[in-house]
Amino acid sequence: MKPVKVAMIGVGDISGIYLQNIANVFREVELYGVCDLIPERARKGVSYIKAQQDKGLKINTPKIYADMYEAFNDPEVEVVLNLTRPYEHYEVTKQALLHGKHVYSEKPLGIDMEEGKELVELAEKNGLCLGGAPDTFMGAGIQTARKLIDDGIIGEVIGANCAMVCHGHETWHHDPEFYYKRGGGPMMDMGPYYVTALLQLIGEAKGIMGMTKKSFDKRVITSSPRYGEVIDVDVDTHLTGNILFSNGAIAQIFTTFDVHYSSNAQARFEVYGTAGTLIVPDPNTFGGPVLLMRPEDQKAAPTTDPALEAKGIPNFYKGYKEIPLMFDYSDNSRGLGLADMCKAIRTGREYRANYQQQYHVLEILTSFTKSSKEGKYIPLQTRYDRTAPMVNGLIHGILDD
Repeated sequence: MKPVKVAMIGVGDISGIYLQNIANVFREVELYGVCDLIPERARKGVSYIKAQQDKGLKINTPKIYADMYEAFNDPEVEVVLNLTRPYEHYEVTKQALLHGKHVYSEKPLGIDMEEGKELVELAEKNGLCLGGAPDTFMGAGIQTARKLIDDGIIGEVIGANCAMVCHGHETWHHDPEFYYKRGGGPMMDMGPYYVTALLQLIGEAKGIMGMTKKSFDKRVITSSPRYGEVIDVDVDTHLTGNILFSNGAIAQIFTTFDVHYSSNAQARFEVYGTAGTLIVPDPNTFGGPVLLMRPEDQKAAPTTDPALEAKGIPNFYKGYKEIPLMFDYSDNSRGLGLADMCKAIRTGREYRANYQQQYHVLEILTSFTKSSKEGKYIPLQTRYDRTAPMVNGLIHGILDD
């Protein structure tokens, strides 16, 4: 298959893993050009590619575009890879679509449903592919969990419980302010990983109830180079709520930037079924472990209240069995969704990280705050069909037809 030529817009923090995987893993994608508002970042991206060439990789040297419109007007570019900051996604994606380019964007699709709706309608009107992150659901961990659920190993899904607990980014991120501005906050930042995984495992969501708040009006940056700066917090940073799925399952989700918590336990993801419980790996990763417990794995019923016998720190997952991963892509494979979309452009098949999924996720993410402000249950308007499960290919880096 002739590689699909991609222009990367935004060569910031997340671009590193995309550069690495496009150069070394995904053989049907060609990085044709790069662009960033800070030219040095674009040059650094090209330098990485040149370093890979020096190691013997037979890949082309990307162009450096003066601005995004130069990339959009390049007839050789087929797909725009939008790696800009969340509040910039809408305008970059919109202009790329208006110039006739397919777009794959980092999450989220847009900041609100108005932005998302306009982008979806624009892509459909012009017959263009529009997709985006997260693509972690395509990795070995969540795909293995999906297969176990689809095969009935835990019976009918009753519900799920997800949590992402931390105290924000100002102590370690070099430029953390945008996490606390429009389009930021823990649900918009980390929620896409959890919600996308829930949709892949359970299916279409039907409605939301949420409660949200902002615990701190200001944050003090203690990381370099902005050490000591005080930033205003404009968004809710502690969000919790319930998702009702069309099949009757109910999931709880909790995301926060306000809580002091162990870095080893920030991610929690459990799915409950009538015949067992499944522990899903951190949805911000591609690998495992995937843990399973069925009734036959439990010891005989205790003769006294187990809570009275508990001593010390409980081992929450004692007695669970680790399930071998059954799919490829267990390492950090960001760009997998892009490669899958590029394969779809060439073959005409459906692509997995598509705009229908992104749009449904966006409505869910924004409905928690809406529900909290209005004090009521929010029925969802968007519809969702699960995309196809992954298929193991013969060669790592080449997607199925």
